Amino acid sequence: MYSHQPMRLIFRALAFAADKHRTQRRKDVDESAYINHPIALANVLANEAEIDDPIVICAALLHDTIEDTPTKQGELARHFGVAIAQIVVEVTDDKNLPKEERKRLQIEHAPFLSEAAKCVKLADKIFNLRDIASRPPADWNLQRRQAYFEWAKRVVDGLRGVNPALETLFDLAYQARPENE
Repeated sequence: MYSHQPMRLIFRALAFAADKHRTQRRKDVDESAYINHPIALANVLANEAEIDDPIVICAALLHDTIEDTPTKQGELARHFGVAIAQIVVEVTDDKNLPKEERKRLQIEHAPFLSEAAKCVKLADKIFNLRDIASRPPADWNLQRRQAYFEWAKRVVDGLRGVNPALETLFDLAYQARPENE
């Protein structure tokens, strides 16, 4: 019989992420609720790439909690286990570093991430490209949007070989790169 334990874990992660991101907004014109972003990643993984590993889905829901909220690795480990916390750490940028350094390190570290972290990172880049193509940040001009697409491709080039479905979804999202205003 199917165990409901994975479903409970996923909903605990969703509730935790919703609470941690409750005051945050996206940078689009509508300033949409930030929680839509981790939910969209989980959706890409579960419904588009057909990944049913609750650890990966939870890590996607929690992927920005350390980077963008006061959440610490130990807190995630206590609530969700070491495996999920470790994946989140793998995809977390060090906000103490300058932005360009963080971007360079994402490219450099991509090939060395665990398979689970690569899947979360791929879903993140897929969603971000889709979002930038359809609802770009209000203050991003064409050049900045194009630069993000090119940088995301460089990150994903280091993730390839982990999940063909996610890679195809990324390639499709990349094809929508902005060409003009």
